[in-house]
Amino acid sequence: MSSIGLSFGGSPADARPRSLTSAVQERLRADILSTRLLPGQKLHIAGLAKQFSVSLAAVREALSRLVADGLVQASDQRGFRVSPVSPADLRDVTQTRVDIEGLALRRSIERGDATWLAAVEKSFTALCAVPQTYPDDPTHHYEEWVVRHRVFHRTLVNACGSQWLLGFRDVLHEQSERYRRLAIRRNTEHTRDVEAEHAAIVRATLGRDADAAVAALSKHFMTTMRLVELATSETFRGVDTA
Repeated sequence: MSSIGLSFGGSPADARPRSLTSAVQERLRADILSTRLLPGQKLHIAGLAKQFSVSLAAVREALSRLVADGLVQASDQRGFRVSPVSPADLRDVTQTRVDIEGLALRRSIERGDATWLAAVEKSFTALCAVPQTYPDDPTHHYEEWVVRHRVFHRTLVNACGSQWLLGFRDVLHEQSERYRRLAIRRNTEHTRDVEAEHAAIVRATLGRDADAAVAALSKHFMTTMRLVELATSETFRGVDTA
């Protein structure tokens, strides 16, 4: 990577100025969520500063922000490392996401107008228009699918009327994404029909059947959890599951 400007600055027409710290934070976040940086991996400040052509202070601040998001851990003795994964954490994240996102979806169905319903249908159509994985490499997501998948799930809950609820939901989505990316790296998601799972959620949502929609959403998340557990058995080996 040549410089932070080339890596993160976007096109010259990009009118959204971002500090070097924010740029480093965004790149590290992306690398953690995509599992290019693996759980437990040590993050060397000096090495990252050289890689991104920024100051030690910019890297340290970016890592501190990611600590606040739960994606990085800090220790006085060991420095920074990517937050580890565990079976207990996976179950906790999944169940909490079912609770929070299920509530947000239920409220959205109760409060959402026709414009929101149209946005849900549009986001689902857009998601279905791209492949989930690269044709020649099923262990890596097609990046545009990842973007549209994130938009789809966020659109489902956008009408809930609570920024706090959406904020908690977004944090849990990021934590879940790390686990899901670990599963796809081991090529287990081919055993499911993700599009059919999404379609069931959309069908119930458009019909304003909150119970059915939340049930389909919960089933979708729990299926992901079970596949992650299967795919990451080696990663979890020796980790306390209590």
